[in-house]
Amino acid sequence: MKEITYKNVHNRFRLNGSYYNREDLCMVGYNLIKEGDEYEKSIGDFILDWFDDKSYVELQTSGTTGVPKVIRAEKQKMVNSALATGDFFELSPGNKVLYCLPTRFISGKMMLVRSFILGLDVHFVQPTSKPLAKNVDKFDFAAMVPLQAQNSLSGLKNIKKLIIGGAKMGKSLENELKKAYSTKIYETYGMTETMSHIAAKRLGDKVFTLLPYIQISKNENGCLVIDAPHVSDEKIVTNDLVDIINKKQFEFLGRVDHVVNSGGIKLIPELIEEKLAHFIDTPFFVGGIPDADLGEKLVLVIEGAERELNPKIFENLDKYEKPKKVFFVSKFLQSENSKIKRKVILSSL
Repeated sequence: MKEITYKNVHNRFRLNGSYYNREDLCMVGYNLIKEGDEYEKSIGDFILDWFDDKSYVELQTSGTTGVPKVIRAEKQKMVNSALATGDFFELSPGNKVLYCLPTRFISGKMMLVRSFILGLDVHFVQPTSKPLAKNVDKFDFAAMVPLQAQNSLSGLKNIKKLIIGGAKMGKSLENELKKAYSTKIYETYGMTETMSHIAAKRLGDKVFTLLPYIQISKNENGCLVIDAPHVSDEKIVTNDLVDIINKKQFEFLGRVDHVVNSGGIKLIPELIEEKLAHFIDTPFFVGGIPDADLGEKLVLVIEGAERELNPKIFENLDKYEKPKKVFFVSKFLQSENSKIKRKVILSSL
């Protein structure tokens, strides 16, 4: 059996409905750079990077495992990741996929790599917050960030399988997505260092299931450690607090750098947010701000105009989980991949 390497292009691969081999794709890349819109130029740049003589591409990390930095990712390891995704989500040659993610992020790059390697029929659109706004086609597979999914609810009937990643999915969005009965929807877990996702869970499930060839453990801080030799030569230590269920599953609890130490009591904001999610229908988060007596005090920050909150929404919180103060912010600052900039917002309060 022929070894699958980054130099291969599957004979079933198509781009916007047309078949291309390696040489053809390089010409497409040149044309996109020369004549395309900005997002198309980005696609063209990656195509040429992928098919050049180097065995790696350079990626910008998001900071999941520490300070954001540029890393060299081996193309063969990106291929290995693509194969694992294909196995997990049962993707087949000829499957039609929607490509609506920015190519500068690992998630966008990997959608192209999967298409090259697995023989998918990839159709790209501008990576806006409303990728299905003008769509009339049906797709077997697509990947979105939460904001895109939120703005595509009425069009999800045209997608068989959808993966959502890049940022935590809010409870209100999860409830809305449950109405898309004809679509299999998954939330993914991953980062640049793992060449996109290493685990996924069906919508509504609490635990993530690992993709093939992944092993996990926890360090002394309770953070997830990923052992995935097919995508990384070294073990990857994350900043994510988890509860390991078994060899193949874990539950995400929260970020260690979000933990609030209030008077010696360590509080995990994400667990508190889970309890509040049923009662607050606009974006919100809890976090800590400096306090002379407690060191840090827990506060609730809600997006939108100031309003009265029913005290009953805090009744299911433990004593120390109840916010000491509530702030309203007209519009949350977000990163390019839709993550709320918690630290920036908290520092401005």
